Amino acid sequence: MPTALLVLFAGLAWPMAGASEPVLGGAFDETRFREDIRRLASDEFEGREPGSPGEAKTVAYIESGFAAAGLKPVKGNSFRQAVPLVSITASPDATLAVTGDDVNLRLAYGSDIVVGTKRVVETVSLEASEMVFAGYGIVAPEFGWNDYAGLDVRGKTVVVLVNDPGFASGDPKLFRGRTMTYYGRWSYKYEEAARQGAAGILIVHETAAAGYAWSVVASSWTGPQLDLDRGHHNAGRAAVQGWLSDAAAKRVFEAAGQDFDTLSARAAAPGFEPVTLGLDASLVLTNSISRLLSSNVIGYRPGTERPDETIILMAHWDHLGRDETLEGDQIYNGALDNATGTAALMELARSVASTPLDRSVVFAAVTAEESGLLGSAYYAEHPLFPLETTVAALNMDGLNVLGRTRDVVVIGWGQSELEDLLRQFAAAQDRVVVPEPFPEKGYFFRSDHFNLAKKGVPVLYAESGIDDRRRGAEWGRAKSSEYVRNHYHKPSDEYDPGWDLSGALEDMALYLRIVRKLALSREFPEWRAGSEFKPVRDASAAQRAVPVE
Repeated sequence: MPTALLVLFAGLAWPMAGASEPVLGGAFDETRFREDIRRLASDEFEGREPGSPGEAKTVAYIESGFAAAGLKPVKGNSFRQAVPLVSITASPDATLAVTGDDVNLRLAYGSDIVVGTKRVVETVSLEASEMVFAGYGIVAPEFGWNDYAGLDVRGKTVVVLVNDPGFASGDPKLFRGRTMTYYGRWSYKYEEAARQGAAGILIVHETAAAGYAWSVVASSWTGPQLDLDRGHHNAGRAAVQGWLSDAAAKRVFEAAGQDFDTLSARAAAPGFEPVTLGLDASLVLTNSISRLLSSNVIGYRPGTERPDETIILMAHWDHLGRDETLEGDQIYNGALDNATGTAALMELARSVASTPLDRSVVFAAVTAEESGLLGSAYYAEHPLFPLETTVAALNMDGLNVLGRTRDVVVIGWGQSELEDLLRQFAAAQDRVVVPEPFPEKGYFFRSDHFNLAKKGVPVLYAESGIDDRRRGAEWGRAKSSEYVRNHYHKPSDEYDPGWDLSGALEDMALYLRIVRKLALSREFPEWRAGSEFKPVRDASAAQRAVPVE
């Protein structure tokens, strides 16, 4: 990695760590850490699906570990934060009718569209809803961008592009160039369309811009879909939200007398104006609804001097459960994803719990990450510790099981000053901090830290890189690709006693050093200038009195 990139954000807000600085807590116990991974990923826990018997076993196991570590429970004698969830399953026989003058298209569920609703009602519909192409569906004042300017979409169905204009144009001065911003994430586009009053929103799927194939959309957004049960039937959401395949989108635009590629190119340039397609969308969705109660598991080590100021360490405990339609192995054990992160959280709790620290350290094992980051979203909406005095959040989602690496990857490179601390302590391990290799895929927005980032809390999501110390980067890249291809979100993601956990332990040591530095400091790390999360933090900073040295 070019040196210029490595020093680009090397700010001096945090003093360098001295070589004599003591290590926080006792050494990690690899045997215990390994056993926690093995147990959490065993068939006994049935894939750790929220609401299942596997959840009950998982939560009890984490609670026992937190209690043994000496953490304090967050509510009386309980480590649990109840997370109400609702499951909505849309009937797969839905058809989207697109009509207009001499136009009568029928788009099929699964192949042309994948749609659903967040409204907790048995039936939702679009009835001759006027279709409008709203570019990227973005309102971003800090980038001088508003795709909804002068547009009234109440009762209408908006069609928007995935990702953001920076990716499409390749212009490094537009948004963040090829690096996806929050505004490029599909979840933002749904939320913004709802804020604008749209009845429906369809995101056009393009593999390069989305970062995954249509098959992922067809498998992930069909069947039961979990969401937070917020009450009021989620009436503030669009009635229908979903995806439109690239091929289906081109058919719709052609029927409207428009060229999809031409309009897409125009949408990526400043000054784009929405286009009314002259078509109407009609659809009826029939839903099956059920409710369940899941739990975040949270404990904390109180600070001795400033207990109201907190640092959060987090990992999601859930996985995909059991699929009884499969032949052979039916359990998604989720050993790497994320028994490793949950076990690391427990081991870090043991190292921190007995050590006096000025600030409090919170350990949060959150639920329903695999269903849309729901447990962390619930915590962000119902924080047990004030977010304005939450110093930082550090997330672990899939640890290194292949051995030590020369590099540490930051997901969401350049976002906050927490990278300065990571760089300092990585250097002490003779390691280098590098950006994620595929910033256009938006991995920063796909794990639990993101929900706290949206509330302004500076976050860090780092992991081992691919440059294996013994076998090199090519080997590491091949092993990473092999996992994604053969084991990610499959029953074969199982614990292997031959795993080399030295890299995971080294990464845990980095997080431990960062926690210690933050917990003994009076500083509040900041978002970098230009981060979309900085304005929220700046506003919340006014609600806390920062102690003066």
